[in-house]
Amino acid sequence: MSRRDIKDHIRESRKFNSRSAAALVLVGALVSVIFGRLVYLQVVDYEHYTTQAENNRVKIIPIAPTRGLIYDRNGIILAQNQTSFILEVIPEKISDLEVMLVELRSIIAISDADVERFRRDLKRQRRFDSVPLRYWLTDEEVAKFAVTGYRFPGVTIKARLVRHYPHGLLTTHVLGYVARINQKEQKTIDVSNYSATNHIGKTGVEKYYEKQLHGQVGYEKVETNVQGRVLHVIERKVPVAGDSLNLTIDIGLQIVASEALGKHRGAVVAIKPKTGEILAFVSTPSYDPNQYVAGFGHAEYRALLESLDRPLFNRALLGRYPPGSTIKPFIGLAGLEFNEAQQEVFCPGWFSLEGDDHRYRDWKKTGHGMTSLKKSIRESCDVYFYDLALRLGIDRISPFMKQFGFGLLTEVDISGELSGLMPSRQWKRDKRQRIWFPGETLITGIGQGFMLSTPLQLASSTAALANHGIQMKPYIVASTSVAGRMAPIVKPPELLHKIADIDEGNMDYIISAMRSVVHSPSGSAYKISRNLTYDIAGKTGTAQVFGIKQGEVYVKEDIAERLRDHALFIAFAPIDDPQIAIAVVVENGGSGGGVAAPIARRVMDAYLKK
Repeated sequence: MSRRDIKDHIRESRKFNSRSAAALVLVGALVSVIFGRLVYLQVVDYEHYTTQAENNRVKIIPIAPTRGLIYDRNGIILAQNQTSFILEVIPEKISDLEVMLVELRSIIAISDADVERFRRDLKRQRRFDSVPLRYWLTDEEVAKFAVTGYRFPGVTIKARLVRHYPHGLLTTHVLGYVARINQKEQKTIDVSNYSATNHIGKTGVEKYYEKQLHGQVGYEKVETNVQGRVLHVIERKVPVAGDSLNLTIDIGLQIVASEALGKHRGAVVAIKPKTGEILAFVSTPSYDPNQYVAGFGHAEYRALLESLDRPLFNRALLGRYPPGSTIKPFIGLAGLEFNEAQQEVFCPGWFSLEGDDHRYRDWKKTGHGMTSLKKSIRESCDVYFYDLALRLGIDRISPFMKQFGFGLLTEVDISGELSGLMPSRQWKRDKRQRIWFPGETLITGIGQGFMLSTPLQLASSTAALANHGIQMKPYIVASTSVAGRMAPIVKPPELLHKIADIDEGNMDYIISAMRSVVHSPSGSAYKISRNLTYDIAGKTGTAQVFGIKQGEVYVKEDIAERLRDHALFIAFAPIDDPQIAIAVVVENGGSGGGVAAPIARRVMDAYLKK
C-alpha cells in the first residue's frame, strides 16, 4: 500500500499569495518606470523631441538676397548680377573625389585652375556645404550633364546670380570686387545674414558699402521626404535686395582718362570742386575683377602679384608720391599770407645755405635770373622756392599746407585710403628721433624730401584752391536707391576744410600765376594751350625718384626707366567758374609739362566740351 502525501492547503495558499504579491509589485514597478519615462518624454522633453522630429522632415533653406547694382552718374551699369550655371559638389556625398573629378572632366571642360581653386575651397567649407567646381557652364555643358548626371551623386548644376563687372579693368580700382568669404571674414560677419551667400566685397566701393549692397537674407521652411527631396513649402520669408548705388563717376570720362594714360603706370583723379564729386578715378595698369569673382589659379594670381607694374596696386588711392613742384602755388600762397613773398630773388641755377657749400640745384642749369613769385610759378623756378621756404620755415609751412589737406586723409568713401605725409619738426622727432635740418625745409618747399601725397589728395587740394580755400569732402556715391522706394536717397556734399581769413587778393594772384603756366609762352605747360576754348589754371611737377650727387648730371637716357622722374600736373578749369579739378601722376614719366599735362587736357576737354 503506497504512502500518500497529505496537502497543506494553508501553506500553499500562503506561498501563492506571496508570489502573486511579488509579481504584482514587480509589474507595478515596471509600469511605474514605463509611465515615468512616458511622462518624461511627453512632458519634460516634449519640446526637444518635437523639434528633432520636425527636423527629420522640415528644413530651413536660406535664400540669398540680390546684391545691389552700381551705376555711373549717367545711369550706365558698372556692376550687375548675371545668372551663371555652376557645377557644385557636396563633399560628404562623394565616395571617391579623385575618380569623380576624372570622370567629370571627361564630360565637362574643367581646367587645372578650376580644380586648384576647388581644392582650396574644400579646405574652408563644411563637408555638407556645396562647393563650386566650375562657373559659367555653357548650354551644351548643362545638357551633357543633364544626360549623365545620374552617375555623379552629390554633384549638381545650380543657377546662381554672380557679380559681373561689364567694364572690367576700367573700374577695378573704384568698385573693387567681390570674392569668396575667407576664414577671417567668417569670424566678423553676421553668419545668419550670410548663410546663403558665399561672396563679400573685398575692396573699393564693394567693400565700403558692403552692408547696403548685400541686403537681408530670406528663407524657406520646407517639408522633405527621407531622400531630402522637397515636398512642399511650409513658410517663406522673402529676402530684401541690397540697395543700388549711383556713383559720381562718369564712365565716359573714365574711358578717356584711361586711354590718355595709355601704357603708363600712373593715376588720374578728377573732382567737381564745388561739391567734391569724383568724376574720374583711374589707376593703371589694372586687372579684371571678374577673375576674382569666379576665382583663378595660383599661377595666374602669382603673375599678378609679382608683376613689376603692380596692377593690383591702387595708385590713385594708395600711391604716395613726392608732389614735386605742384605744391608751389600752395607754398606761394603761404608766402603771400605771411608777407614773405614780396621780393624778387636772383636765380643763378643753384641755392646754398649760409655757411654751407652744398648746392641745391634748380632744374634750369643756367638759372632764371631775377624771379618774382608769379614767374617762379610760371617757369617753376626751384631757387625762388628754396629761398621762400627758408624764410617761411617748416613751423609755418606744415600747418598752412595741412589746411589744404596735405598729410591728411580725404575721408573718401572708398575702402582702404592712405594719407600722404606733411612733415613737421615734431613729426621727425617722433618718427625718426632726429632734429629738423634747414636743408629739409628747402626741399619741402619744392615738394621733395619727406613730403608725400596721393593723387586723390592732390586733386582734392587743387579743388580747394579752385574754391578759394573751401575744400569739399570728395565722394564717390551720389545717391542710394532703396528697394521699394521710388526716389533715391541723395547724399549731400560735405565740407572738409575751410581756410579762414584768407586774403582774396593773394588767392587771385596765385590763380593768375597758375593761368600763366598754361597760357603764357614761357609757361611750363604752354604746349597744351593750343586751340583752348577755356582758361586753365595749372602747375607742372617733376619728382625725383632717387637723389643725384653733387656734380652729377641727370641724363634721362642713361637712367633705368623705373628710376626716372615722376611726371605730375594739377589743374582746374574754367578759372572763372571751376567745373573740374584734376591731378595726374605718371610714374617715371619724366616731364610734367610734356607727359602729365597733355593727359589732363584730354580729360578736361572731354568733360567741358560735352
